Amino acid sequence: MQGYYHSIEHFGTVDGQGIRYVLFLSGCKLRCRFCHNPDTWQQGCQSITTEQILKDLLHYRHFYDASKGGITASGGEPLLQSQFVAELFLACQSHNIHTTIDTAGYYDQKNLTAVLPYTNAALFSIKAVDPQKHRWLAGFDNQQILENLNYVAQSIPVTLRYVIIPGLTNSLEDLQALAGLVHTLPALVPVELLPYHSLGRHKWKTLNMKYTLDDVPDATTQDVAIATNILKSEGITIV
Repeated sequence: MQGYYHSIEHFGTVDGQGIRYVLFLSGCKLRCRFCHNPDTWQQGCQSITTEQILKDLLHYRHFYDASKGGITASGGEPLLQSQFVAELFLACQSHNIHTTIDTAGYYDQKNLTAVLPYTNAALFSIKAVDPQKHRWLAGFDNQQILENLNYVAQSIPVTLRYVIIPGLTNSLEDLQALAGLVHTLPALVPVELLPYHSLGRHKWKTLNMKYTLDDVPDATTQDVAIATNILKSEGITIV
């Protein structure tokens, strides 16, 4: 089976446990104002087969095995190509390779049903808990995303990813809402805080797209520390 992809990173260290083979699939329905990879939004013509990926991955697998790593399907939104990811992850698990999805959750739940049986862990991004703020930040409200988050958390270990954007997602109200969401999930879900940065701004200009957060500063170490303390005080585990 063929999948449409943007790029491959052979030694990823921030997209799951250990060293990861990170496959960035192309195509995403969300239109996040702070996206640092808008060049992955459109599903281009570059394709690859599951057999090609597995052969490439196995060439480097001693690095993944030694670090207890594996493969991460990222994007874009990998679950928009759920049948492809399911076939790939099934093949990987037949070789005892750890599988992780890096997802923002905006798709039909049947896409998850196809992939979860072959997935060991999930990195799940939530842009904002407030639906109106989420719509402003990502182009759509988050009802379907929150339903999918709950569904995933019932099945496999989840790490919830949240971007600290100064003045937009780091208020006390925002963080307490995030903590409240985590407490509603059916399993213990840790949170990973990611500092907002504008390093991808040049891609927006290259694509002749308007970047609307020019006045927003990058998040500082102190911004993340303050958010960490607030969430910890709400009983949330930070990774």
